[in-house]
Amino acid sequence: MDTNIVKLNLKEFYNQEAELRNISEKQEWKKSQRDQFLSYVKSENKNSLLEIGAGTGNDSQFFMNWGLSVIAIDLSSKMIRLCKEKGIEAYELDFYNISNLNKKFDCIWSMNSLLHVPKTDLPKVLNEINSVLNEKGLFYMGVYGGEDSEREFVNEVANTPRFFSSYSEGKLKEVLSEVFDIIEFEQIDVGRNMDFQAVIMRKK
Repeated sequence: MDTNIVKLNLKEFYNQEAELRNISEKQEWKKSQRDQFLSYVKSENKNSLLEIGAGTGNDSQFFMNWGLSVIAIDLSSKMIRLCKEKGIEAYELDFYNISNLNKKFDCIWSMNSLLHVPKTDLPKVLNEINSVLNEKGLFYMGVYGGEDSEREFVNEVANTPRFFSSYSEGKLKEVLSEVFDIIEFEQIDVGRNMDFQAVIMRKK
């Protein structure tokens, strides 16, 4: 899979979806995941957070409201505009070039964004994430998964295909543990004939 094509398609799709997603209500299980990570962040007195694939900025705003210094990045220019309208420091940037921010963070939050990374690219992206984490930094990664697959998906609203990569529990743990120490791994049945894999990690 050509990474540049994957990025272009994602940018086009999420630019189309930006306004619609800005008014969508966040599901309760996602709020619960956010609260759970926040408890780790607060218990360790972390101060700075980077959100990867921030979308409309809902989660970044949540963490800002809890006193964290937040920066958000997203591939979509329209999503970044929505983030900035919420008062979030936000940049149009992809997973592969996070170090271009020239900043380091106490923690990183990524909800359903890294599932768009081709399997061959994930180790590179994980190392890029690791490079901007402070010592003993925390990293939350949440993705749909449960089985090992790669595919493109076109929904009924937008004609632009999105690339999805998913992992079995064992394979995901194997890939992540090459870069991070896994603190907590939870596989959640969220319906829709798929599981959600929630992983809280620490910089080695």
